[in-house]
Amino acid sequence: METMGLTTFETIAVWLVLGIAILGLIYAVFLRRQILREDKGTAEMQEVWDAIRQGADAYLSRQLRTILPFIVLLTILLFLSVYIVEPTPEAMERFAGRSEETIRLIVGFGRAIGFIFGASFSLTVGQIGMRMAVQGNVRVAAAARTSFRNALKIAYRAGTITGMLTDGLGLFGGTILFVYFGKAAPDALLGFGFGGTLLALFMRVGGGIFTKAADVGADLVGKVEQGMAEDDPRNAAVIADLVGDNVGDCAGMAADIFESYEVTIVSGLILGIALTAITGHIEWILYPLLVRGIGVLASIVGTYLVKGQSDGRGDAMAAIFKGFLTSAAISVVMFGLVAFFYMKGVPGGWWRPFLSTTAGVLLAIVIDRLTDYFTGSHAKPVEEIKKSTESGPATTILSGLGVGYESSVWSAVVIAITIGGALLIYSGMPAAQFVTAGSPFTAGVIQVTFVLYGVAMTGIGMLTLTGNNVAMDSFGPIVDNANGIGEMAGLDEDARQIMADLDAVGNTTKAITKGIAIGSAVIAAVSLFGSFITDVTRIDPEALASGIRVSEPLVFIGLLLGGALPWLFSSLAIKSVSRAAGLMVAEVRRQFRLPGILEGTVKPDYRRAVTISTVAAQRDLINLALIAILVPVAVGLLLRVEALGGFQAGIILSGQLLAVFMSNAGGAWD
Repeated sequence: METMGLTTFETIAVWLVLGIAILGLIYAVFLRRQILREDKGTAEMQEVWDAIRQGADAYLSRQLRTILPFIVLLTILLFLSVYIVEPTPEAMERFAGRSEETIRLIVGFGRAIGFIFGASFSLTVGQIGMRMAVQGNVRVAAAARTSFRNALKIAYRAGTITGMLTDGLGLFGGTILFVYFGKAAPDALLGFGFGGTLLALFMRVGGGIFTKAADVGADLVGKVEQGMAEDDPRNAAVIADLVGDNVGDCAGMAADIFESYEVTIVSGLILGIALTAITGHIEWILYPLLVRGIGVLASIVGTYLVKGQSDGRGDAMAAIFKGFLTSAAISVVMFGLVAFFYMKGVPGGWWRPFLSTTAGVLLAIVIDRLTDYFTGSHAKPVEEIKKSTESGPATTILSGLGVGYESSVWSAVVIAITIGGALLIYSGMPAAQFVTAGSPFTAGVIQVTFVLYGVAMTGIGMLTLTGNNVAMDSFGPIVDNANGIGEMAGLDEDARQIMADLDAVGNTTKAITKGIAIGSAVIAAVSLFGSFITDVTRIDPEALASGIRVSEPLVFIGLLLGGALPWLFSSLAIKSVSRAAGLMVAEVRRQFRLPGILEGTVKPDYRRAVTISTVAAQRDLINLALIAILVPVAVGLLLRVEALGGFQAGIILSGQLLAVFMSNAGGAWD
């Protein structure tokens, strides 16, 4: 960092951001201690909880054994990649005075260490977050016997632990790499982002296969064939179903959002370094870090304010959304102050980066409301689906498909408007004045770099509320599990009603968070796409001199292949769920045929059902991971860089539409 020419104020600011990241982690530890002091309830409740805990631990241990070989192999490959992808000019400048081979080794270690940081931090978020969700669920069930307020507070704060781990570790990793590598940080940050992405793939997809296989198996045999209640203890798959809620909606989603958090900071810093090289102003690099630091502080305040005031179901959603809006308001005010006092000297004025980050916060709120409109229990689209159930399953399916397709369109429109806003904000930049002799950047490329920096800052602004978003998502499986524990332990009617009300709110918060996760992933992908174009231009100014033109056959081929990949991936994932669910159905039926199970005199073998989902999820995950890693590499090597650009664009468009459709159609049906 000493080679970057930072002022004393800027140096202090960077260390302050690092301190804020640590503060977020300390807040998570503080909440953990609070949660663990709460009562765990009756012996019956703890017995059910212990079965869930053992199932969760078994899944996490099996997943870790599956992931570790990939982490080791890819760490080695990233270290060796320095002999294929040369160190950046900034790396040569940062470590000037050392031999070229020494610089290669430093950069190679940087990429490998960055990858280990990203992978291990993502794994930590998922594993610790899921374990705290499991610790929280029984305590929520116990608190529901006394008051709605206590149950809400425990559930939300247990979820906040995962949120602050996501916030704190993401900011800590990005900042510590920047502190050491300075302008050469992109070399290490690419490894950091890739590590988070890989673990998000494993935890999100693996968790999804596990939870849906258990869910389908439990419901088809228990509810449909035997007419049992949701969490009837006679159903062998019921514990696997409860474990699956934590695996998919807590560990998986946290890793997913952590990946977007990493990718936006990586792309923001890469584009910021490019703008620093173009304009000579280092503020472009530091502003993303300052914004992220503001986000951690805002999330601490907003999440701590979530407390119920009365015993009404609507009060829970109101309290959660109030905390969300409080964090948003604090963030916007602080963005304005930091931009005004620190960014006023940059070309174009302080208001451009301020508007970009504020647009991200507004985008999160709009997607929140949009998702709630399409999936909320009292929303018009859901009411129409409910009405269609009177006609039968066919019309119910058709209505849900229609809602999912429509929601995809509006989500795409909102994101398009946001990207258009970034274009509008930076459209007046005097790009031509920054063109210099010998520079790889033309006026057109410089203009695009400004716009894409705006998009990256929009993504960073959107994920400013990461602590709140992940807390909202983890709240869902925690109260769902608490409701299941209450039913299986036979709690009184008042406590069951409190948990049922919280569970209904949890279903809404999960759907909302999925929408925000998808939207942030799209913005992150667009900004990373921008950093891809910038890096290619710097390495080979002629490679994309005319842009990525769809009229070029290779680009169009890449576009088609990229558009098809999310469908292939989804197809294989759904087939995996189907196979695993079939095994689960067979196992539950087998156990129902055993003497005493249906009568309730003999307990089912819950562990066997958990094992079936765990093994199936990890077995099929390997193929999905290989497709996600190898196909882009193959396109780049076989069809050149232009086709790879088209490939990425195809994935972004197709993946966004498909993801929103699946999420909102499923959320509305649910």
